[in-house]
Amino acid sequence: MSELLGTVIDFFSNMLPSDEEAFLAKLAYVMLGLSVPVFFITVFVKVAEYGRYTVKSSWALPARTAWLFQELPSFAVPVLLVLFGGAGRMAQLPNQVLLAMFVAHYFQRTFIFSLLIRGGKQTPFHIFRDAFVFCTYNGYLQGRYLAEFAHYPDTWLSEPRCIVGVAMFLVGMAINLQADHVLRNLRKPGETGYKIPQGGMFNYVSGANFFGEIVEWTGFAIACWSLPAAAFAVFTASNIGPRAYRHHKWYLQKFDNYPRSRRAVIPFLI
Repeated sequence: MSELLGTVIDFFSNMLPSDEEAFLAKLAYVMLGLSVPVFFITVFVKVAEYGRYTVKSSWALPARTAWLFQELPSFAVPVLLVLFGGAGRMAQLPNQVLLAMFVAHYFQRTFIFSLLIRGGKQTPFHIFRDAFVFCTYNGYLQGRYLAEFAHYPDTWLSEPRCIVGVAMFLVGMAINLQADHVLRNLRKPGETGYKIPQGGMFNYVSGANFFGEIVEWTGFAIACWSLPAAAFAVFTASNIGPRAYRHHKWYLQKFDNYPRSRRAVIPFLI
């Protein structure tokens, strides 16, 4: 089985441009470029149609199934690249730590978060498709760059920008996990409808889970100090930042007693 996987990865690797590092840079610039229209579309045109904004579709998947398989490439692609793709930089401790951060996040999002989903509206197939494509794209971009091309000095993990970045990543991940816990437990078994989330960063922003993820990937970008990681952080903020703003407006319209002091996504600011 491992030989077959190695053969498949070698086949696709041979199809890539000879200067793969330059190719990865182009992919990162494409992601940066897409951040602009994604931001304006999600702010001014339409919000992604999943969760509370789901529109009935004849092509839809159960929420748990959709989440599991759409997130899976972000975990599986880097792991397969390391195991079978010729990971020349993975002997270096900084590369190991930074890629482990990325993979750990997506292990949780793929295998734990999906199992904790309680019911949930079905996910339209086009949302699942787009998420799957993005996770495959980004899994390859981040995984391949860190495994094969990212060069760090042996002292990188003790440098201030790496320490700050790792700390931000861990704090952001903790905020994200705590916010998800709050949202999962808003309704008791058998209850329906929406409630006002309370506690943690929800005391300051309507999109505490989104704020946590933005902090997390900004920290990752600082710790990696690379174009691919920076592109991912910018794309993340441009995609889920507007969703947090939509959530904020939705809460204000739905609940007369919604706390007016809360911001949408950045505490005390936005």
